Amino acid sequence: MRLPRAFVGFSSTDIKYYRLMQAWNENINIDFDFADCQLYDDINSEGENYIKSKCRKRINMAGKFIPSIGEDTRYKYKYVRWEAEVAIEKGCTIIGVNLDGSRKMVESTCPPIIRNIGAIFGLDY
Repeated sequence: MRLPRAFVGFSSTDIKYYRLMQAWNENINIDFDFADCQLYDDINSEGENYIKSKCRKRINMAGKFIPSIGEDTRYKYKYVRWEAEVAIEKGCTIIGVNLDGSRKMVESTCPPIIRNIGAIFGLDY
């Protein structure tokens, strides 16, 4: 399964799932492949505008936005919601990945911004 140029949004509490996606991507025995548009180097800044400008450049490279949806994702506004806003503005395909394994939109955990925009839900870890 090839997901070209994808930016993965996730809560800091769910970084292990993003790392799992990276491991799948590197494993030649797993049919999972995507061009990872995440930031590769730590941003040596606490300036929100600077961090967001770096993230915007990476999201603008992506055709897909993949929010990993865990227990607290819907409450993460500073970056996770903002990333979704940028991806929607750009016209990225939104593919929600429910960390509870559900293959449909789960209202209790899904960020409101991606609920009724035609996002795809179905990939799972």
